[in-house]
Parts: sequence; C-alpha cells; structure tokens
Amino acid sequence: MNKEDLLLYFIMGSNNTSGHPSEVLEKAIKGGITCFQFREKGVGALEGKEKEKLGRELQSICKNHQIPFIVNDDTELAILLEADGIHVGQDDEPVEDIKKKCPSSMIIGVSAKTLKEAKEAERQGADYIGTGPMFATSTKEDAEAPIGSQGIQTLRKQGIKLPIVGIGGINKSNAKEVIDAGAEGVSLISAISQASDPEKAASELKNRLT
Repeated sequence: MNKEDLLLYFIMGSNNTSGHPSEVLEKAIKGGITCFQFREKGVGALEGKEKEKLGRELQSICKNHQIPFIVNDDTELAILLEADGIHVGQDDEPVEDIKKKCPSSMIIGVSAKTLKEAKEAERQGADYIGTGPMFATSTKEDAEAPIGSQGIQTLRKQGIKLPIVGIGGINKSNAKEVIDAGAEGVSLISAISQASDPEKAASELKNRLT
C-alpha cells in the first residue's frame, strides 16, 4: 500500500447507509475514494455467512477498481477473503498475533489515539495508524472526546513516522485541516455513506484534499 492510498479512506457497513452498500461503494469510488474498509459492526450489523457474502461483494467492486479492501477487526474474515488488509482497535487482537496468522503482504492498520499507543503500533510493525476522533461524531456509539487536528501535530512532533489517517467527525469543511496537521489521509463514514449523492460527496472531499 502506498501512502497515497490513504488519502480518502472510506469506511462502511450495511448499517451505515440507507442505500445498498454496493451501489454506495460504486458511487464513492467514482467520486474518488482511494481506500475502503468493510466495517460491519453495531446495531443491525450482519453476521456469519451474510457478513461474508456482503464482504465478497464489496471486495469484488474494490478489485475491479484497484482500490485497497480492508476488513475491520475480523482476522478470520480478512484471511478467508484474502483481503488487502485488516484494521484493529486497541481492544482487538494485537498486531504481533495478526502478523503470525496473516500473509506478510497484508496491510495492518491500528487505531491509536495516544503517543504510547502510536509507539506500540510502530514497534509491533503496523503499516499505518488511525487516530481520533478528530471532531465530534455521531457514527460511533462509544466515541470519545475529540482530540482535534492538534492530536496529529503532537504525534508528529513526538517522532511518530508511521502514516496517519485522521478519523471521526470529518467532513468537507474540516478535512483539509487534518491533512495540514500532518496526516496522510482522512477516513470517514457518514459524510459519504449517508450523503444523498455519495459520488458528489466523495468528489467534493477529494477536491478539498488535493
């Protein structure tokens, strides 16, 4: 994965959109997203075979457009689908354990909010970190207080070299602020998944970032 792939990082599961996830993803790709994470979690999320089926469907779309396909916090599914990568949180499986199970080519992203967490992710060999929430967000039921773009500046000043993706409450009005603070990319859910026109939403975001 190139750092450029992280620029506009779209995250979605079936319960994040009122449209069909496949159609939303197709439109988001047309609008210019550079990476996709399948995050099937929370109230009303699919499980088991249904989750796998949707994962395969969305992965196929990503493959057709050469967009990296990342699975959120499900190592078994990531291995089963031969996904491009997996993203885990602080309470999920440690990077060291994932590396033992997954092909060496698999990208591993870790959610890291503090300097300690970021340094640990770096030490264990993560490929990038997601940090946030940047701004107030309503998508995650357990979202913490926002750290703002200064959270990224602090990580950079403290010597964190890993690619950073900002997450949480990002939209077209504040996305550039995250990049200017030192992040390689922005990741978002509802700004695209709940937009009336996902293609236009992605395109407007991309234009702000480039």
